[in-house]
Order: sequence, then structure tokens, then C-alpha cells
Amino acid sequence: MRFMVMVPANKDSEAGTLPSGPELAQMGKFNEELVKAGVMLAGEGLQASSKGAKIKFAGGKTAVVDGPFTEAKEMIAGFWIIQTKSKEEAIAWMKRAPFPDGTTLEIRQIFESADFAPSDPTGELRAKEDALRAQVSSRKS
Repeated sequence: MRFMVMVPANKDSEAGTLPSGPELAQMGKFNEELVKAGVMLAGEGLQASSKGAKIKFAGGKTAVVDGPFTEAKEMIAGFWIIQTKSKEEAIAWMKRAPFPDGTTLEIRQIFESADFAPSDPTGELRAKEDALRAQVSSRKS
């Protein structure tokens, strides 16, 4: 099972303040453990929302709003994509993440192509999706 773990933004991440050297070292050590265990598939920090944009779809039109955005508590400052055997295992790993008191991580399971079988009885759409994933994966090598 794959999971996305979302790290919330805060006033420091929104101000563009980078973690301290010791904080980066702690996170690096945790990431090394995830990689050695074969759990971590990806993980990145995100730039402040001032460097981002939102695209709103309404009435057949799109509107673009440049950052910064006001609600830091609703934004993501970083993420991991992890693969574990269960949600419980994902939770056990993330309980070890080196975050200060008051931080709340969100863990969400990622859909797999097989999850869409009821909406794709012939399997044609899943086969196309799997081919796209294989193409993306081959670019990473």
C-alpha cells in the first residue's frame, strides 16, 4: 500500500525560513531509515506559497491566483510517499518522524489502479494508466 504523508506549513515555512542544520540532520537520519527499510518512495519539502499559484475551475473557465495564500494551517510544506503493508505500519513509521510538539501529519492512502476496477470493467483504462506509470518510472532511472 502506498501512502502520502503531508507535512503542514507554518509561519516559518511560509516565510521561507529553512530548517536549522540540526533539524535537517535529524530529518536526514529519519529519511535514511525509511530508505534502508524500503519504505520511502519519495519525499520533498515545498517552497513557500508565495512562490506558488492556485488554479480555480468554475463555469467552464479557469482563474489563476498567485500566492501567497493566507491560511498556512491548510497548506502543505512537504511530503513523503511511502509504501508499507498497512496503514498501521505507515502510522508506526511516521510516529517516529522528528517534529516538534504541535505538529500534525496527515496520512492518506494512494489509490492503486486495481481500486478502479468497478469503474473500468474491461480494464482498458487501467492498462493505459499502468503504461503511463511505467513510462514515468523509466524516466527516473
